[in-house]
Amino acid sequence: MDKYKKLASNTIVFAIGTFSSKLLTLVLTFFYTRVMATGDFGGATLIQNAVNILVPIVTLAVNSAALRFALDKNSDKKQVFSTGVATTLIGFAVFCLFSPLVMRININDFNFGQYTILLYLMLLGSSLRQLCQQFVRGSGHVKLYAADGVIATATSAGFTFLYLGAFHWGIYGYILAIFTSDMLSVAFMFVAAKLWRYLSFGKKGLKKSTVSPMLKYCIPLIPTIILWWIINVSDQYMVTYFNGVAVSGIYTAAYKIPNFVTIFASIFIDAWQLSAVDEYDSRGRSEFFTKVFRTYSGALFAVGAVLIAGSRIITDLYLGEDYYYSWHYVPILVVATTFSNLVNFYASVYMAEKKSMLSMLTAGSGAVLNIVLNLVLIPIMGPYGAAIATAVSFIAVFIIRAINTKKFVEIKIHLFTFIPSALLLAGAACVMIFEPGGEWVSFGAACGICLAVVLLNIKSLIAIVPLIFNKFIKRRKS
Repeated sequence: MDKYKKLASNTIVFAIGTFSSKLLTLVLTFFYTRVMATGDFGGATLIQNAVNILVPIVTLAVNSAALRFALDKNSDKKQVFSTGVATTLIGFAVFCLFSPLVMRININDFNFGQYTILLYLMLLGSSLRQLCQQFVRGSGHVKLYAADGVIATATSAGFTFLYLGAFHWGIYGYILAIFTSDMLSVAFMFVAAKLWRYLSFGKKGLKKSTVSPMLKYCIPLIPTIILWWIINVSDQYMVTYFNGVAVSGIYTAAYKIPNFVTIFASIFIDAWQLSAVDEYDSRGRSEFFTKVFRTYSGALFAVGAVLIAGSRIITDLYLGEDYYYSWHYVPILVVATTFSNLVNFYASVYMAEKKSMLSMLTAGSGAVLNIVLNLVLIPIMGPYGAAIATAVSFIAVFIIRAINTKKFVEIKIHLFTFIPSALLLAGAACVMIFEPGGEWVSFGAACGICLAVVLLNIKSLIAIVPLIFNKFIKRRKS
């Protein structure tokens, strides 16, 4: 299959499974902000974010190694999966020894200690599901991966409405719904993919020839993921520290609007990672990477511009009344999220090269910058300072990676469209925040900027159409 058609095909398959789960996140946010107080929503999100950073630390980020090594055509799948499961369970058992310390953690007016059991349950469920997901995807079962996304969407929605809507369990219901859905997802993949066939803790399953390279690959990813967490999430903890959990809840709600950008990006990136590894050793890889990046970046800028222009309206319709003020932070966070997803594109180069150390170093530069800016700006500007720090950090990492990856593959950025698009996106954010001329004048100006961004990238955006159209025509004929 042509490499472009294969990428389009995998993107469509992943879209079926991923879009439903991402759409659910948006729907549930609408639900959360109506049934949970700002303090409870902020607290539940703090627990969830803590789990997100603990998973790679506790499991040594072995799920990433499971994906990368399962992609290798000559790899022993049983050894790859067995190494992943053993590392995950041993890591979780060791972390259980630290439960007395976890129970003593407090952040301002939020007591982590009373939710220790919830944190551990969510950690276990998330660790096992991520491992199974990445192994299934790396083994080529893209349709099964997509099916799991649909099923997980249904179970997560059902348990959330039951635990929060019917039982009114608050933070407990929020976390338990995620844990229950994750464990059902693990059970489904074990049965559907027959994962027990790849599980052995004897000599056939755990060999040094596989364990050592996997750990060598994934362990440097731990500081990388921590550094990304610092850029993405630390601002929420620092806003909690300086401004309280209620303000953190409002700021966290603002993050949900830029998730529309991430929905588009994550669907594509799941498929792109497979193509990046498959085509990395082929001739013409520079042209392939360049064409895909131009289309991807153009689409990201277009989606981001639309969200910025509609930030006030979307927030009003989407979030509860108590969270309406959060729209002020949305434009800056959309800029941050756009560049975050551009950075993720370059991560595929490090993944294909197995250069996890370079991934860590480039992320580290952004994390240091983010911490410094957070400490300086949050006490002065509150959540505005946190949003600005995040955006600047991602832009810095993007520039560093764009330069650093040239030694591996030449991805040519079309500066006459890229730079104007980035500047227009930032301009739209400033117009919406400062509102020169009033609310409706600024909205009209942002819409005009949005149109300009689309026209700048129209050539790249049109290139997507024939790939997807031809795929659907082929399916219909078959």
